[in-house]
Amino acid sequence: MPSLTTTTTTTILLAALTGASTASPLLARQAPSITTPPNQPAPTPTPWDHGATPDFPIHSSCNATERAQLQDALHEMLLLAQHAKQHILRFGNSSAQYSQWFGQAPTAGPIGWYERILSADRADTLFRCDDPDGNCALHPDTYAGHWRGSNATQETVICPRSFSGIRWSLNALCSRGYTVANSPANAFFATDLLHRVLHVPRISEGLVGHFAEDYPEMLALARERPEEAVLNSDSLQLFAVDVYGFDISVPGVGCHGVYSAVEEEGAPAATPSPSGVVSSVAVETPSVTQSADASCHTHSDGFVHCD
Repeated sequence: MPSLTTTTTTTILLAALTGASTASPLLARQAPSITTPPNQPAPTPTPWDHGATPDFPIHSSCNATERAQLQDALHEMLLLAQHAKQHILRFGNSSAQYSQWFGQAPTAGPIGWYERILSADRADTLFRCDDPDGNCALHPDTYAGHWRGSNATQETVICPRSFSGIRWSLNALCSRGYTVANSPANAFFATDLLHRVLHVPRISEGLVGHFAEDYPEMLALARERPEEAVLNSDSLQLFAVDVYGFDISVPGVGCHGVYSAVEEEGAPAATPSPSGVVSSVAVETPSVTQSADASCHTHSDGFVHCD
């Protein structure tokens, strides 16, 4: 049995060894040193859509009031396109309006065109007011605007006539005797611009065109060649305004109207429509002139369409 003296001596020796190891310079040198780097901001990644043009550009030739009117009309045009797309997504081709304008065509086509109007990059799709080709000045009573065609394929000119009060706000849809079946398609600034952007290749990709323009022709196109109806500029335009009227302006009623053939002397006879308004419209429509450009043609309702 160890003596008390031996136990005490062992305890003291162990304590001394422990203290020596803790204070060992060798162990201190082995301890890792930690250096804190200076604070540096993380690099900002370039957005995936860098360089995109989200808004339709308006040329500096448009004065403050013209620019304001154009911006309002473009906003309303996007409302039309957005609701047209949502209506199709909700009802598909079971919608009465869809089958009337597009027959039994697959819905992906018109959905895609409305989405391109809403979301496609707008680089170079310029709206201008300076009449660079001279058409507005040459035809002041017929030209409300035109696509510049081969002169500048992505550009659209809006003539002074469009700002003179002949275009209505979308808020007036289904009022003032307007009906989809009988009134000029361009009665509203929004529908006029919807037609114009579908001329621009960046939006239409050169596929949307004029396969039918008069009301009976468009309905026949939907029945007989629905694959062309979904590429027809006027069908896309009138479907959008038709469903907006039925769903938004006068819910469940709309203002489609009953088609009346146009008399050669002028406007169609007043015809009651489902919305309780008459189909004849007190809208100024361009008259046919001998000096009209070759790119213009006249619809059955008297509307002069100038590309």
